[in-house]
Amino acid sequence: MAQKTNEFEMLAKTFKGLEDVLAEELIDLGAGNVVKQRRAVSFTGGMEMLYRANFCLRTAIRILVPVAAFRAKDADGVYEQVKTIDWSLFMTETTSFSIDSTVYSDDFRHSRYVTYRVKDAIADYWTERTGRRPNVQIVNPDLYINVHIAGADVTVSLDSSGESLHKRGYRVATTEAPINEVLAAGMLRLAGWKGDSDFYDPMCGSGTLLIEAALMAQNIAPGIFRKGFAFEKWRDFDGDLFASVSGDDSRERPFMHHIYGSDAGYYAVQMALKNVANAGLNRHISVRQVRIEELRDVHADGALVMMNPPYGERLAQNKDVLRLYQAMGSTLKHQFTGATAWVISSNEEALKCIGLKPAKRIRLLNGDLDCLFNKYDLFAGGRKEQFRQPAADGKVHPSAVSARHTRG
Repeated sequence: MAQKTNEFEMLAKTFKGLEDVLAEELIDLGAGNVVKQRRAVSFTGGMEMLYRANFCLRTAIRILVPVAAFRAKDADGVYEQVKTIDWSLFMTETTSFSIDSTVYSDDFRHSRYVTYRVKDAIADYWTERTGRRPNVQIVNPDLYINVHIAGADVTVSLDSSGESLHKRGYRVATTEAPINEVLAAGMLRLAGWKGDSDFYDPMCGSGTLLIEAALMAQNIAPGIFRKGFAFEKWRDFDGDLFASVSGDDSRERPFMHHIYGSDAGYYAVQMALKNVANAGLNRHISVRQVRIEELRDVHADGALVMMNPPYGERLAQNKDVLRLYQAMGSTLKHQFTGATAWVISSNEEALKCIGLKPAKRIRLLNGDLDCLFNKYDLFAGGRKEQFRQPAADGKVHPSAVSARHTRG
């Protein structure tokens, strides 16, 4: 971005429900003109802020830099406008590129055709000037280009992140349907996690919440594990500036508590242990194999508990899932007295089976599933107003729960 010598506008993309915490992160980083949008937050800054946003933000999926905005009524109109952009500022005729198009418009029915016409516009721009066409390269291109269309409004941006920022780089093993790292970090921020207590995840799966909690507690930047970012291939990439950003550990802090994970599944526990070790967090995180209904002697007073249990998306799973949520509620009530618990699920019927009255409910999107993220204050003593009867049949007992309840 040769013309971006001073401050310029950027856009951090995120998931539904995380706009507030992403805005807070950007303000903490020193970004200017922070404005919340739908599943995104716009802000301003220079190249250092661009690098820092990619390297440090926990709740952003990618960082875009708009280079053109215009109106068009069809894909051919997009072609004409894209061809007028001075692409020599961002690439040469030998630069490989890829295009990602997102379309919310009745006039543009096929995002793939929009992508095709944008590709043609860039290729024709270079053919007319040099007689050579740059190559489209889907995997690991030199330049990532993003096209966003809402109605007749078109924005063309450079994607400075490349691979989604949720791909931190520490995960070496995974369970089925692991929680997205960006969503996990967002849940932790929504819960107010700052590392000033112990943390528990009794359904830890491959350990995402555990690792994100440990990184956040120490304020270790999530980008430290990444192999690279798209901006490192830009024509005006400043290696010394990025080295100063990526090597800056002045905001890190000690973590004086401990993080505990457990899961019913042997393989889930082994995967979590591998991921924790790969992240270099063995000193702060312990993981063991135990079913949630068998947890005993937990000293969780003042701790934060967080779970991403199975949702029971398939009808055949429903009864087992209702039993599982009953077991979760019983364990929270009897073993985690004095803690604060948060549970995310798309299964509202199952959440009722926890048998605890939520102190707070937040709507989040996990993939394409609308979820509730519920907070439970687990008071000491017998505060009856906290509890209510489970919605499931009273004959169902926690001991009947299946041992295989891995998700996160």
